[in-house]
Amino acid sequence: MRCPVAPRATPGRSLLTFLQNQRRSLASTRQTLERFSRSTDDTAWRKHGGVVVALGSHWPDMPESDTPAATANPERAAVVAACGRIRQLFLCLVIAALAPLAIASNRQNAPSVEAPSAGEIAEKQGNLRSLRSQIDALRKQMAAAEGSRKEAVDQLQEAERAISATQRQLYETETGTDRLRERLSELEKQSNDLGRVLGAQQEQLARLLHRQYLRGNPDPLRMFLNGDDPNQLARDLHYLETIGRARREILRGIEATIQRQQALAREARQQAELLAASEARQREEHARLVEQRQQRQLALARVSEQIAAQRREIGSLQRDEKRLAELVDRLSRIIAAQAGEARREAQRREQARHPEPMERAPTSPTEPATGEARPPPVPERRGDEAAATPGAGSLARLKGQLRLPTRGAVSNRFGATRLEGSTWKGLFILAGNGSEVRSIAAGRVVFAEWMRGFGNLLIVDHGSGYLSIYANNDSLLKNVGDEARLGEVIATVGNSGGNPESGLYFELRHQGRPLDPMAWVSTRH
Repeated sequence: MRCPVAPRATPGRSLLTFLQNQRRSLASTRQTLERFSRSTDDTAWRKHGGVVVALGSHWPDMPESDTPAATANPERAAVVAACGRIRQLFLCLVIAALAPLAIASNRQNAPSVEAPSAGEIAEKQGNLRSLRSQIDALRKQMAAAEGSRKEAVDQLQEAERAISATQRQLYETETGTDRLRERLSELEKQSNDLGRVLGAQQEQLARLLHRQYLRGNPDPLRMFLNGDDPNQLARDLHYLETIGRARREILRGIEATIQRQQALAREARQQAELLAASEARQREEHARLVEQRQQRQLALARVSEQIAAQRREIGSLQRDEKRLAELVDRLSRIIAAQAGEARREAQRREQARHPEPMERAPTSPTEPATGEARPPPVPERRGDEAAATPGAGSLARLKGQLRLPTRGAVSNRFGATRLEGSTWKGLFILAGNGSEVRSIAAGRVVFAEWMRGFGNLLIVDHGSGYLSIYANNDSLLKNVGDEARLGEVIATVGNSGGNPESGLYFELRHQGRPLDPMAWVSTRH
């Protein structure tokens, strides 16, 4: 009988699998030899030779001198001892010959990842530290840029406030100019009337002088000495006195008329000069402020673009940092796994030198999957479409009869979704810069000031909790506490507050809740 030979290790088996197969093969050989030994006698032992018994002996841990064969025959004991040494030598040679093949086969089936050196890992960690330093520096630059942007916004706020004040002064000046022009027109009319009166007076005086010339210039004393009729003399004297009094009145009237004309002309000339100087000064100041505002807006745009670019760069660097950190983490796991494999290999070699009953090898742990970052939850949309509540105020009775505060195309309607996910609480009316903004109803101005995001903002209280809001104005023509009549001009259209387009943002609110302005506007207008 031949001793069964263990199957040759295939390239795909690991060393542990190979040793397990050898263990099973040896156990099978022992069982075969036990059955064979029970069915034969001492002659059969000698016939088949001690080598087979030694190779298949089921007392591997007992000393050769204690075996039954050794006690039965000293000659066989020597053979058994020699065979035992041969068996140990054979097993060592088999393990030594097949171990490199099993290790090579295990390496072939292992993941093809080259072990990084300590220098490579140090370089990766250095790159990671450099990236983090760049991100920290960029964050500091971004904070400084945010401060510059706030300063630019403050400067823009001051410029827009000054422009609003200048616009209000110009509006008041233009209103005064209109009044002066009306006054000048009235003065011109009065002057024309005085001219006609003066002409009539002059004609009357000319007729009087002509009549007096025709009658001559009688001397009352001579008429008396000539012995004329006393009654005729009295009549002639009365006539001369009447003519003289009329002439004096006409002359005084002419003089007064001329003086009034001269005074009116002087007043008109002075007012016109003052008006021209004031308008020139206001136009110059307004042009300077407009130029400053344009410069501020350009500076703000540059700072905003710089901040956006830095944010994009920070985002890119953070993604790079994340990828590099994941790579370093994977490399660290690979190094730890290889170190553990080296320790297990050393233990297997130690067990091969001192064979012990082997336990079933644990399965290799699988590498945990890298989890992807969960995206942030999408914020729930919330509609603020509050319906108008009927009230007792005058504005409630005007529902459906109002007019929009300015003429223009309506965009960004009430309830539409904004870019950041919220909804519009009012309307944006595209209109040219300087267009008139009129009050939708009678009320009182309760707010007239610059506000971040809304620019020059004006709010009118219409009573019963109703408010109308006008934002992004170029200039505010009313102050807090002023009355606003229905249809009265209260502001001019602009793009204050950093708005890129010229237009008016308009809201209606009742008890703080936004109302749809289009539900209150008449479509017949």
